[in-house]
Amino acid sequence: MRRRNFLTATTGTTAAAVVVPLVARPRVGTSDVIRLRSGLDALMALDDTRGGHEGLERAALAGAADALEKQKEGATQRIRQRLFSIAADYTATAAWSAIDARQSDRAQAHLGRALYLAGMANDPVAELRVWNSYAMLAHQRGEHVEAVDSGQAAQSTAITRRDPLFNSLAHARTAIAHSNLGDRQAALRSLGYAQEALDKAPLDEPRPSWVAFYGPAELTAITAIVRDRIGDSADAEAASHQALSSIPPQFRRNRALATTRLALAQLHQRDIDQACVTASTIFELMTGAPIPGRMRSLLGDYYRDLITLAPDATVAREWGDRYRSEWSRA
Repeated sequence: MRRRNFLTATTGTTAAAVVVPLVARPRVGTSDVIRLRSGLDALMALDDTRGGHEGLERAALAGAADALEKQKEGATQRIRQRLFSIAADYTATAAWSAIDARQSDRAQAHLGRALYLAGMANDPVAELRVWNSYAMLAHQRGEHVEAVDSGQAAQSTAITRRDPLFNSLAHARTAIAHSNLGDRQAALRSLGYAQEALDKAPLDEPRPSWVAFYGPAELTAITAIVRDRIGDSADAEAASHQALSSIPPQFRRNRALATTRLALAQLHQRDIDQACVTASTIFELMTGAPIPGRMRSLLGDYYRDLITLAPDATVAREWGDRYRSEWSRA
């Protein structure tokens, strides 16, 4: 009798030791993936309106850390891989925020980490996103050959063979890099490939929130950049007007950047008065938010060209006063 009671008690204790922790420790599943994705979408919405800044970068890194912590407890291999993918996207968001704020060293470190996580996730969309950002970072640093290489690496990712919208983005980014090198033929050829691919892309397919900015309006805005850099300023102005007529209102930062490109195209045609009027509207567009570093740099390019082309014009001096005043916005 005692032996039977002992065995029963022992078995019960052993079962409790095995079962209770499994019940007490909830497993990570689809609901956690959805929650983390929602947080990422919220950060992208903030970026669309305000642009990159340190608060967004910190929040994105915190999201990546959360996803990686959850990954350790993932219920299945598929869930764990999806969490790696989310961590890659959060880290790429931090990198993008640093690029937009022109914090290139931080951006470089984040991109290296994001590329590693995208590989762990076997996620070609995240890989393309990272190479797209590498191309933009190389442009900021004046490393235009590296920007071409990064654009071509984006073109080589598996997602470009399955989704022509991503293929279009990769070619568009490469077109900018070619234009920065002064290679007119290659730039126009890449723009043509980008347009052909976009014409084939169903725009209503579900895709990650980070790529929501890209479509016909953005490609037209990129066309304006390329055209201006290869000396076709009149075509650049026309493309800028077309882009601004179709960029959705929620992409406030992108609208302000496209407006700056319009002002540059007008300036390069020596239409000084109109260029200054256009450039002044940028500050109204960004009212209520600090001007991101990337936009500040582009406005600096505009001001340098302005004082080079019209150093004694009254409108140029007045715009310069406004520019210096707005520069102090934190």
